[in-house]
Amino acid sequence: MEITRRSMLVGTAVATGVTTTTLAEWAPNPIYPDPAFKVLDPSFLKYRPTVVGVERLTTGLTWSEGPVWFGDGRYLIWSDIPNNRMMRWDEATGAVGVFRSPSNQSNGNTRDRQGRLISCEHRTRRVTRTEYNGEITVLADRFEGKRLNSPNDVVVKSDDSIWFTDPTYGILNNFLGSVEDQELPMNVYRLDKTGQLAVVAEGVKMPDGLAFSPDEKTLYVIEDGSMPPAIRAYDVVGDGTRLANGRVFISIEKGRGDGVRLDVDGNLWCGWALDGLDGVMIFNKAGAPIGHIELPERCANVCFGGYRKSRLFMAASRSLYAVWLGTSGAPGG
Repeated sequence: MEITRRSMLVGTAVATGVTTTTLAEWAPNPIYPDPAFKVLDPSFLKYRPTVVGVERLTTGLTWSEGPVWFGDGRYLIWSDIPNNRMMRWDEATGAVGVFRSPSNQSNGNTRDRQGRLISCEHRTRRVTRTEYNGEITVLADRFEGKRLNSPNDVVVKSDDSIWFTDPTYGILNNFLGSVEDQELPMNVYRLDKTGQLAVVAEGVKMPDGLAFSPDEKTLYVIEDGSMPPAIRAYDVVGDGTRLANGRVFISIEKGRGDGVRLDVDGNLWCGWALDGLDGVMIFNKAGAPIGHIELPERCANVCFGGYRKSRLFMAASRSLYAVWLGTSGAPGG
């Protein structure tokens, strides 16, 4: 079967007209539409806000990751990995505070279909669930008797199964986790409702962010360790528990991807960094780049939230940003 590779050839288009802005100098742009939105294809115009721009909700962090929206409480939770804490931002008041410390250097977060917080923890090398009463349940920390590496990012499918990536970032240094021995290959896992853990994708070099298409027929996985890095796509087959036809969906020739979430139209909104592309890259469901949201620092991960999930939250290196969009996030992110 022929594998189609779509190169991410946007470096020149995006770099044109880009000015360097330091983190301390950054301020919301008073011009609408916000010039931080770079239109790479006319199809992106429908998603670009025309009367609001990018906002910085807070700064002073070290490495922000794993944003997750709690619509029932109108707040956002995200990880500040090196500081070993999870943060909380409240929509009603704008207040920012510590949600949990220590956090076992949590990274990716999401919610299950019952509204509970699901977290990937680097230091303890596990995936956990925070119960309604605040107690923490360990969902997975071993596979076939061996310790996981350092679960990185996580999504929950409509059948309540939990899918997560397991690269080695959290055991390579004591900044993002703890230096320890690798016991397992780097895999993508599926945890079913009975607690059975299975490998659904192997041989992925440094698997990072992941997300399902709106119809859950495709799983996208960021592969950091391939040369060049890539966004891989897999068909979800059979009874929805297996993956097949793994392929390079986007070959990343400029910059580097990290976390990813999809909107209801099937567009991929990806945290991005390097090569003048710090911020968020947006690709359509055919894999073509259609837009870029320029930020003054690299963006690790994103999620949709706010009213009707039409606000994009962007966890960047030292800050948390947000912007209202002309679309809504797909379920499960």
